Amino acid sequence: MRAFISIDLEGLPYIVSREHLFVKGALYNEARKIATKIVKVTAEELHRLGFEEVIVADSHGPMVNVIPEEIPDFVSLVRGFPRPLSMVAFGKDTNLAIFLGYHAKAGTGYATFDHTYSGATIDKVIINGTEVSEFLMNAMLLGEWGVPVGLLGGDEALREDMKLTPWIEFVPFKRASGRYSAISPSMKRIEEELREGVKRAVYKLNRGELKPLEIKKPVEVKVRFLNSAYAEVAELLPFVERVNGKEIKYTANSVEEAYKVFEVLVFAAAGVSYITSR
Repeated sequence: MRAFISIDLEGLPYIVSREHLFVKGALYNEARKIATKIVKVTAEELHRLGFEEVIVADSHGPMVNVIPEEIPDFVSLVRGFPRPLSMVAFGKDTNLAIFLGYHAKAGTGYATFDHTYSGATIDKVIINGTEVSEFLMNAMLLGEWGVPVGLLGGDEALREDMKLTPWIEFVPFKRASGRYSAISPSMKRIEEELREGVKRAVYKLNRGELKPLEIKKPVEVKVRFLNSAYAEVAELLPFVERVNGKEIKYTANSVEEAYKVFEVLVFAAAGVSYITSR
């Protein structure tokens, strides 16, 4: 069997400063060590429970955060940005997915670094009438491929996004008191809870209790940008409709198609931001 892990940084324990999140940040190496430790514990437990291969998608920022020389030999590491399908690249044709270090969607109160994919350009994403976080959007794409998410580890505020996925095991890594502050358990306790969470997720998988998150098609996506210029550029695509100054919507035949279009819109907005800030 093959397992898939997607790991972000903002929802990891002890990550509270912007200096944790950037390659040149004063605390970036600390964040890398935390991410690598969390990945190793999870992957080792999966391997112990019978997964021959674990694919890890390094999914924050430049996507080169996990320290390669510290991962076990049964782990394959997905690195680099930009890349097609972003946080779930190479997740297809796996048996079980696990999300680690995930954070709440943009606009969530008492959540560290709340945002949805691009904090610099995106204010809100709605799919088939449901406002989504990165967790839900990624779970929907994996669900279309028939891959269930069995465990979610991250910010306590993510619980409000789990109504559509009650079968998923949840391991809270932190409870935020603000955007840049949180309390986390000891790493030893987190390791123990992660291992137990993985055991429960695999038990559910073997009993057929985990479900891929499948949604109706065609897929309607609404995006609200932070700047009207980003919506102007998005509207250049013939299938994108401008709803108002900052909002657009489009329809896709599949979640994968919708996901790819969204990636293009984020990159286009980033380009506009770069051009207009020079």
